[in-house]
Amino acid sequence: MIASISGKVQSKSQDSLVLDVQGIGLEVAVTTSLASEKEIGDIVFLYTHLIVREDLLALYGFRTLEEKRFFLLFMGVEGIGPRLALAILSTLSLDNIRQAIVSEQPEYFCRVPGIGRKTAQKILINLQGRITAEAGFEVRKATTSAEDQVLEALVGLGYSVVEAQTAVQALPKDVPDTLEDKLRVALQYFTR
Repeated sequence: MIASISGKVQSKSQDSLVLDVQGIGLEVAVTTSLASEKEIGDIVFLYTHLIVREDLLALYGFRTLEEKRFFLLFMGVEGIGPRLALAILSTLSLDNIRQAIVSEQPEYFCRVPGIGRKTAQKILINLQGRITAEAGFEVRKATTSAEDQVLEALVGLGYSVVEAQTAVQALPKDVPDTLEDKLRVALQYFTR
């Protein structure tokens, strides 16, 4: 099993990087946010998971072991393959995933293209008990946070869920916790 990989970015696409590892170019499927932030020539270290099937040999890469752990947990849910598991990690932050599971909010997962209400419910059922408040995560109140409202507002303005999520994740920590301030700064993200 290939547990990790380090190499220079040779080329990239929306959801993969080709890493030059001592003269061998290995294609690694990654989240869209990771692919967008890396440039050709960057040295990258990734934790990996290799999937071997009759007709497929695919390598999936992750920034952290926690990201990889969530990927494997999603793969254990009936109806979720590696591409959909990676799409979840591309669309939702790890905090949003934990929040959705601990507070039983399947609508978070419905934001991911390809996941409907039934699959979102399956995710909650399969992962409850595996993701708990004991892991250092406190359950927030059921009210919608300002960041969630910003995400919904950006999607309502026509941005994709992935674009909106990226803008919300890029919000500086010192932005006041009001909808107006966070939305104003998130919209500035798109004008850079």
